Amino acid sequence: MNINNKKRYISFLRFKRDFQKYGLEKARSYELILHWLNNRLSRSQFLLLSGILVGCTAGLAGVLLKTIVHNIHFFITNKVHFEYQILFYIIFPFLGIVLTTSIVLTIFKGQDRKGIGAILYEIAQNSSIVSSVKTYSQIVQSAITVGLGGSAGLESPIAVTGAAIGSNYAQTYRLNYKERTLLLAAGATAGVASAFNAPIAGVMFAFEILLTGVVFTDFIPLVVAAVCGSLLSRILLQEDILFRFHTREAFDYRNLPYYLILGIVTGLYARYFLMVSQKVEHFIKGLKMSRLRKAMLGGAILSLLCVLFPPLFGEGYDTVKAFTNGNTNSIIENSLFRYFDIKEWTIIVFLICVCLLKAFATSFTIFSGGNGGNFAPSLFAGGTVGFLFAVICQQIGFKDVPVSNLVLVGMAGAMSGVLYAPLTAIFLIAESSFGYDLFIPLMIVSVISYLIAKWFSPISPELKSLADQGKIFTNQHDENLLFSLHTEDFIDRYSQTINENASIEELSDLVKNGNKNFFAVIDDHKKLRGILTLDDIRPYFFNDENDLTLTITKIMRAPAAFIHPDDKPREILQIFDNTGTWSLPVVDQQNIFLGFISKSSILMSYRQLLKGYSN
Repeated sequence: MNINNKKRYISFLRFKRDFQKYGLEKARSYELILHWLNNRLSRSQFLLLSGILVGCTAGLAGVLLKTIVHNIHFFITNKVHFEYQILFYIIFPFLGIVLTTSIVLTIFKGQDRKGIGAILYEIAQNSSIVSSVKTYSQIVQSAITVGLGGSAGLESPIAVTGAAIGSNYAQTYRLNYKERTLLLAAGATAGVASAFNAPIAGVMFAFEILLTGVVFTDFIPLVVAAVCGSLLSRILLQEDILFRFHTREAFDYRNLPYYLILGIVTGLYARYFLMVSQKVEHFIKGLKMSRLRKAMLGGAILSLLCVLFPPLFGEGYDTVKAFTNGNTNSIIENSLFRYFDIKEWTIIVFLICVCLLKAFATSFTIFSGGNGGNFAPSLFAGGTVGFLFAVICQQIGFKDVPVSNLVLVGMAGAMSGVLYAPLTAIFLIAESSFGYDLFIPLMIVSVISYLIAKWFSPISPELKSLADQGKIFTNQHDENLLFSLHTEDFIDRYSQTINENASIEELSDLVKNGNKNFFAVIDDHKKLRGILTLDDIRPYFFNDENDLTLTITKIMRAPAAFIHPDDKPREILQIFDNTGTWSLPVVDQQNIFLGFISKSSILMSYRQLLKGYSN
């Protein structure tokens, strides 16, 4: 029996013991069956089964969240006349953010790490272990925020929920890091697939965003999880809840200039959206007020924006569907613009304002205390930009402008530039519109937008801070491995030290009785004064002349460099290379000696990590 089988068998015996100890009524019998299957099935077979179970569970979570939010929206926007609806636009977005913040502070103890960055952080820094609280906290928070009018999307919370489901499933059956990461990604994939009823887009999302810098050869669990999530969405969700677009036009190569220009426009808009998001985040973080007051401020700003421009209320998918169906007047009938004569210039001005303010509405929703993501906002904004571009082209005098197609590819372009995920955007729109013949314009617009985004910033501004700190993986695989190492693990806490006032005889005894090649010279307060090596000491110990004036301070020398506990392994290796040394002292901010770090220990750990990834 090999080591892995022994571990599984021990795990099974431990569960069996607990099962017998606590009684049948307190045990979960399905876990007993899965533990048994984990023992009997091969790794690939059990991962395939796990992908199905995780996919179904995450898909159900996505269906539940979409249904709750849809019903809240339907009540607010359809059950009340306009005279009262404006009160809803004032009250409910404000209430949604404040309630979400209050729940986070009281029930979830202020723990509100959210968004895709939270998943990437858990993969890189926490061995893909996600708190079990996130299996339901994201649903509660985002349902309140978006359901009551928050200008954000449900897809990121669904992805986080799915990731938590996959991670906790893997922890239950004691799977290793790679398998845990795979099921985490499978859960997120199923969540995205259920949200859009787009299984291929869900898989692309996992590969483009979640598994960046992680090498996998076994991706079948991702595929089956995406299929399960998408099927549940198709079976359980009503047609008006599904992200579906039935109206589009056939692709005509003579319309390529429209798509080329729209790619540039959506790329520049995506950059604008991200920059506004960053500015709003810094503004809110810089406010010296409580989190609840920040939520009240953000909620008030959002409510004002929703009153002036109702399409900013909620996810906005109904507005995009109105674009593709030609129901332009319905977009502004609940706004103050209804009191103007609805002409083409009225629509153009209205849509320009909506595009510009959508970035602010989403940013204040998310960063002031609400819960949501940029999936839906980027799609809404892209569709609006595409429709606005089509209307302007018509006003200029161009004939046969493919309005519906420009709306669809505009959605893909904005999403590609905002999320840095062109493949996800391409397949998402293709699957949602049954528009596989639109692949050429979708690729053109998405790639142009993505290249413009990359030209401004190689890494998404949303994730750049985490990437710079080494808290998430990037495409630099070597750096990812180094960032997985922690400096504290390499400090030799048992390094030998000697006081600067000690005698040469004491130093001689230390050398004879010790097993180190490096010695730290410290003062009475344990501050580092210098270092000694055997090469430094040897000439004096084997000298026949007895120098009575010889002291440790005369022999010691200054280290080539100092290491601090907060230095990253990558930085430490660079210091080793620059100084040409193999061992350096570690000191804190007060120069207190903590131990030595050797270059060989870091390289050995790196080699072991590399070997694990290769296997």
